[in-house]
Amino acid sequence: MLPFFRRLFARPAAGPPPLADPLWAPLAELPILVGLDAAETSKLRQLAARFLADKIIEPAGGMALDDGIRARIAVLCCLPLLGLDHGWYAGWRTVIVYPGAFVRPRSQFDAIGVMHEWEDILGGEAWEQGPLVLSWADVEASGLCEGYNVAIHEMAHKLDLLNGPPDGFPPLHRDMKRREWSAVFSQAYQDFNARLDAGEDTALDPYAAQEPGEFFAVLSEYFFEWPELVMLEYPEVYQQLARFYRQDPAARLPPYPRPGAEPVLPAP
Repeated sequence: MLPFFRRLFARPAAGPPPLADPLWAPLAELPILVGLDAAETSKLRQLAARFLADKIIEPAGGMALDDGIRARIAVLCCLPLLGLDHGWYAGWRTVIVYPGAFVRPRSQFDAIGVMHEWEDILGGEAWEQGPLVLSWADVEASGLCEGYNVAIHEMAHKLDLLNGPPDGFPPLHRDMKRREWSAVFSQAYQDFNARLDAGEDTALDPYAAQEPGEFFAVLSEYFFEWPELVMLEYPEVYQQLARFYRQDPAARLPPYPRPGAEPVLPAP
């Protein structure tokens, strides 16, 4: 059996105590967390404490870290694990935090061998078996149920990377069908690109059209932040995500309008 699956199905070891009350209290009011019941809250606090014990969170670019910042990062990163286990985040150790968006130089040869160089301005980045990189400004803008969550987006990439390149096809549970997942996501991805090509102003972030891996990551953000929109736009994608994450955010989050959120639903 592969090492990842040995870790995934191994009996969990005793972990640290749950996230302490002073660290949890300011986070409990985040809109994305208000629907959690007592059991879910307890598990999320345990997962966050384990995350903080297992991962090294380092500042970069002049960032000043404190326990509250670390706790918010841990809680948002661990929300996708609520129906899973901390073993899904094994194989990497470091979280690097910038105060705001950071720059990554890129280069690529085109079809005729010409090198092109550019810079990407990023709010987050996930490396295979390497660090998770986050912008604190983007983390602060996450969890408001407005469809944006950089932590969940990058953790979706981390899950996607468990079985190869980030292609929108993470390792599925035994009770899930690979062919069904592929068909549902491929159809939705193609439809979304066709809508953008036709000039439609979509409620979903157009960045989801970049590639299948980004479609999975962006739809994961909306699944947790604005589940009604995923159910409206691509109900079969919502069902696949609910089976993968083993969660149903639409059942626990209050319906729109929510404080601070001003969604624009697509025209009928």
